Amino acid sequence: MKAKTALNFDYRKATQAVNLFALKEGSKINKMKALKLIFFADRYHLRKYGRLITNDTYVAMRNGPVASGTRDIIEKTSYINSLQKDYANLYLTPSGYHVKSNSSPDEKVFSDSDIEALEFAWKTFGHLGQFELVKITHKYPECIAHKEELKHNRSVQMDLADFLNDPDADVDKCFELTDKDRDIRREQLEEMFYLESIWR
Repeated sequence: MKAKTALNFDYRKATQAVNLFALKEGSKINKMKALKLIFFADRYHLRKYGRLITNDTYVAMRNGPVASGTRDIIEKTSYINSLQKDYANLYLTPSGYHVKSNSSPDEKVFSDSDIEALEFAWKTFGHLGQFELVKITHKYPECIAHKEELKHNRSVQMDLADFLNDPDADVDKCFELTDKDRDIRREQLEEMFYLESIWR
């Protein structure tokens, strides 16, 4: 099945989510840890509210799921445009394996449900180190689905519908779904993918 991803990456929310976690960590945060916390927040929000916070494109890598646009912002790569880079520079500075906060986060970019999901990720996983988080993410079905492919590929695009599947392992599901809820979320995703395909 071809991976499906959303369009219209929200670079402001991605920047502010990293900034928020950096400040919670004490002004700077390990880059990999920040990306894993955003994954947990996005997983929660997708399962509970039917959309990602960041509307990012997710790829599976050997160290777990990565929100690719957010990673580009953290690393200040050539894949981000000047508008995204200028915005990110106001709030974030890469520093080795870490990213530092330059300014208080602009929480106005977030909805109440976005904040709820970000707080969930921090309260549930924020006390863990980056390698502990990597180990946990490997237990989720959206990562397990690409285990074999990653033996031969650096990264594999993920299907957001897999975020709706429950992990078999004893890890937090990032919001409990009933079968009915799961069906509704899948329908919402299909509708979103269809509407976005019109504009591709």
